[in-house]
Amino acid sequence: MTGQEPEVLVEASAGVGRLTLNRPKAINALNHGMVRTIAEKLREWSGDDAIAAVVVDGAGERGLCAGGDIVSIYHDAKDGGSGSQQFWRDEYILNAAIGRYPKPYVAIMDGIVMGGGVGISAHGNVRIVTERSTIAMPEVGIGFVPDVGGTYLLSRAPGELGTHVALTTGRLKAGDAIALGFADHFVPSESLDKFVAAIGTAGLDDALAEYSRPAPESELLAQQSWIDAAYSADSVEEIVERLRASDEPEAQATAEQILGKSPVALKVTLRSLRQARRSGSLEAVLDEEYRVSLASLKSHDLVEGIRAQVVDKDRNPQWSPATLADVTAADVDAYFQPLGELELGLAASQGE
Repeated sequence: MTGQEPEVLVEASAGVGRLTLNRPKAINALNHGMVRTIAEKLREWSGDDAIAAVVVDGAGERGLCAGGDIVSIYHDAKDGGSGSQQFWRDEYILNAAIGRYPKPYVAIMDGIVMGGGVGISAHGNVRIVTERSTIAMPEVGIGFVPDVGGTYLLSRAPGELGTHVALTTGRLKAGDAIALGFADHFVPSESLDKFVAAIGTAGLDDALAEYSRPAPESELLAQQSWIDAAYSADSVEEIVERLRASDEPEAQATAEQILGKSPVALKVTLRSLRQARRSGSLEAVLDEEYRVSLASLKSHDLVEGIRAQVVDKDRNPQWSPATLADVTAADVDAYFQPLGELELGLAASQGE
């Protein structure tokens, strides 16, 4: 790839608009310019009668998208956060637009799909996974909270499976992603090129009929009974207690996983999920996530979490507050405060 090559490759052929994220060395991590390009082309194609469907995929072999460019967020947070604030605004507006896209929006969720990668794929109306798919919302591990409409998706998974995935940063394989509502169809990776070509030549329905296969079984769905029993609790502390008291060895190991994450991010995430479950629309959830994200920019744990995981890579974050018991209700409340003129306002734009 030359330095001059676009970070999003744009192609329109045989009635199909194709957007290929093109930063393969960074597993196609999203930056602001990429978000703007995707949003602009989707707007253009939504009113173009020559385009019958849109396909979104990623360059390289590693994945569709590893998420937002968190190193940039780290530096921006240390400098005051104005760049991330605008990036998230445009990104969440894009997520909402994908959720309401008027044409087939075919997201090829091959390989790694995390964070912001979920936002540009899992709100689409035709979501494809393969045997190589690994889907995750790993935010609490860096002192952040699931965003890009992630709390909307997680809160609508069966039972408490989404809560489990959010608090543990669990990774979904293809069968899990379909079972939890993050994806729709399984297409073997070796068939992807033929599948995408067939959308243009035969139409989407025929392409799906020819190339989709039965999805692998979901390992998570098989564990729903102990997951529901633990995660239906009203607090993270009680969830951990129930996991530790469980007869399931996996539940006990899961408790220790959770305790390694940011205590304040865990508590804010649980509240976000519960509120998202009661919320009527993706737009309303994105509005709430925007409040939480801007509060996170000012927090200790987001900078510290990215430092430990990505910058210094010592994998030893020093969270503050340091334990769940140290996180007060006021600490959590602070993440949900109205933003006044800075509000995202997506729900209001839909007349909600």
